[in-house]
Amino acid sequence: MNRTPRIAISIGDPAGVGAEIALKALSDPALAQLAHWILIADASALAAAARTCGVDPALLPVKLVETGALSPDHAVAFGQLRAEYGLAAISYVRRAVELCLANEADAMVTAPLNKEAVTLSGRVFSGHTEYIAELTHAAESRMLLVSDKLATVHVTTHIPLEKACQLNRQRIVRTIQLGEQAMRLMRQQPPRIAVCGLNPHAGEHGLFGTQDENVIAPAVAEARALGIHCSGPHPPDTIFVRGLRGEFDLIVAMYHDQGHIPMKLLDFDGTVNVSLGMPIIRTSVDHGTAFDIAGRNLASPVNMKAAMQLAVRMAQGKLAGE
Repeated sequence: MNRTPRIAISIGDPAGVGAEIALKALSDPALAQLAHWILIADASALAAAARTCGVDPALLPVKLVETGALSPDHAVAFGQLRAEYGLAAISYVRRAVELCLANEADAMVTAPLNKEAVTLSGRVFSGHTEYIAELTHAAESRMLLVSDKLATVHVTTHIPLEKACQLNRQRIVRTIQLGEQAMRLMRQQPPRIAVCGLNPHAGEHGLFGTQDENVIAPAVAEARALGIHCSGPHPPDTIFVRGLRGEFDLIVAMYHDQGHIPMKLLDFDGTVNVSLGMPIIRTSVDHGTAFDIAGRNLASPVNMKAAMQLAVRMAQGKLAGE
């Protein structure tokens, strides 16, 4: 299908930098022409951000969809942790998801929200990925971090490390599959995948733990039997260097920090968060609400631009297959 993709953007916590970086990104003419952009926000939140950065939303080629979470005359208090801002942020996410499910948007991009602000409202909340999985009735979800240099998909994310070390072979296999499918959508070709071990030196043949030989290695073998080009388990302390040198396109990390630390070190500004295992495409910035600089016109839109560009590329891949 040959048409311009429609991409919804949720602005995140109104007290953070989300609206500011969205406006700055959309003011780039080269980026603005890549898609039909739909901005999910409230007028008061956008007006506050516009006063901060000097970008008038009315002059941007975007469609504004309001949720009514904040009144038109609301005075946004930048940098403040408030329950009403947490609720507003998830209302923006929910509306973007609804547009994607209704086929009124081909993908969505999320600016950062604050988990504590959402939790203050009384809602149990662990993150964007889990919330979108709930809204889409997805049985499973995974987090993929993507940069121009490398990509990493996580077997587990927002759970205690002790629990993450209780490996499940089928979960590892499914993570490899989801990562492979996403990379195909972005690259239009199968990726080269390396799977991390859990223990130092990938267990050193059982000297430092048995999970690598007993759980991860069989999972890799099963994925290979499915026709996926993958190998491992590899020592976690060297596999990212090999990936950076061009041996691999995708690294499978066993837990949150195993993948996040090297990816943020490699390319903090350019790394984009992608949700997998869902019936919609969702990308996100890989930074927080930055309450310390919110409302001061100091936030960089570089990571937001990268998230928007990747959403366009994935939506184009999806449309090409329809």
